[in-house]
Amino acid sequence: MAAQVDAHPKIPIQELVDLAVVWASQHGLIVGAGVADKPLATIHAPLTVLPTQFPRGSFEKAKTAMQLFNTLIDRVSQDEEYLQTTLRPAAEYDDFTAKLLEIHRNTQHVRRQRRDRDLVLALNRSDYMLDEPSGSLMQVELNTISSSFGCLCTLVGQMHRYVMEHQGASQKELSQLPDNDVTAEYVDAMAAAVQEYGQPQSIVLFVVQPGEKNSYDQQWLQTALWERHKIRTVRRTLAQLHQEATISTSGQLSIQNQAVALVYFRAGYAPTDYPSNEEWDIREQLEHCDAALCPSVAYQLSGAKKVQQDLARPEVLEHFLDDKEQVDIIRACFAGLWGFDDLDDPETAAVLQQAQEQPDLFVLKPQREGGGNNLYGEAVQQKLQTRKGLSAYILMQRIRPPINRSLMVREGELLETDTLSELGIFGSFLRRGNKVLLNNEAGHLIRTKAATSDEGGVAAGFAVLDSPLLTG
Repeated sequence: MAAQVDAHPKIPIQELVDLAVVWASQHGLIVGAGVADKPLATIHAPLTVLPTQFPRGSFEKAKTAMQLFNTLIDRVSQDEEYLQTTLRPAAEYDDFTAKLLEIHRNTQHVRRQRRDRDLVLALNRSDYMLDEPSGSLMQVELNTISSSFGCLCTLVGQMHRYVMEHQGASQKELSQLPDNDVTAEYVDAMAAAVQEYGQPQSIVLFVVQPGEKNSYDQQWLQTALWERHKIRTVRRTLAQLHQEATISTSGQLSIQNQAVALVYFRAGYAPTDYPSNEEWDIREQLEHCDAALCPSVAYQLSGAKKVQQDLARPEVLEHFLDDKEQVDIIRACFAGLWGFDDLDDPETAAVLQQAQEQPDLFVLKPQREGGGNNLYGEAVQQKLQTRKGLSAYILMQRIRPPINRSLMVREGELLETDTLSELGIFGSFLRRGNKVLLNNEAGHLIRTKAATSDEGGVAAGFAVLDSPLLTG
């Protein structure tokens, strides 16, 4: 499998690069430039000039599974005992997970009181890679907090169509670009949550990181919420919320006397988002409000790596899903996953020994989001030798995707190189009490990175935005 890098003989590659970068800059496919004294300065988002070929069958498989993953994670989030029991071993050696679990315990009574009327919005993303040796599509992880780049990847597909048209692509070739509008899907789900909240003129609160370079991906949602639904939004950091937010005795959250219907977290997923007790304090306080939290602490914990690993164990999925066909669809997505709760367990001991002898077959993952956290190769060996604190990690089979050839552009600089790609499928889910109001597959993205890179985050600087050109 290879990316479509051959330019039309009459169009030099650099001209295609210019077409892509100018289109991106003109249409809002941008990120912050990261210039300290010019906070509004922008630059085109990291991108590929042309789309990457991806098997249609695997793409459709991932799309089909998304609604099932939405349902699964929602049910996991409602099982208080399961989350506490499953994550307790990780929390013993991971302060961040321990603090989230503490908030989860401290607010259990709130969730019980409003169980029949609880308003839940989930905007998830399930990430996959093709495993070339097995020919299977395998899940890398499932994100339940700050599932980013939905808006920018909507634009990437449009940009690729524009460039391909200039190449002289046929209608048949252009039809291989699947429709994609994550922006509309996510915004309509957010608007449905606001409507269900039921208070006129209520707003959506975006919880953000200070100095966020990827703010334009977020602000596309804000713009579309107004243009499609006339819903106002505000942006606040956790520190600002600690100073400004008020919660009434009835549970209504307000910012500057404006009622908040939905709290949308684009921060709070990393320890660095909590530099003081004030940030932790407001995170717990928000669990007491009656606005929809996207995500609640229960949902955030449900997306933990340890939960992903535990769900892959025999008979665990059956605890949450009754339909065998649904269980089989989800289980077929799992790569090999192992935990370290009991190092004396024979199966655990065997895989631990194999990982020490053949570390390149595995990835060691901590309970972290955002890219740049996983361990590979010698780092796996070194960590496994320590033994202590391994319950804070999971071990995952290393997926071996096919190598492509791509034209990647970051900050105007072209790099033609061998690459690996990761597919993300977005999902939206809305529930009031026991009634599911919405459960949709909501679009897709491709992230492409140099084949020599282990990590894959765009915001972390490892990958670029891409889109699929379906084959087969």
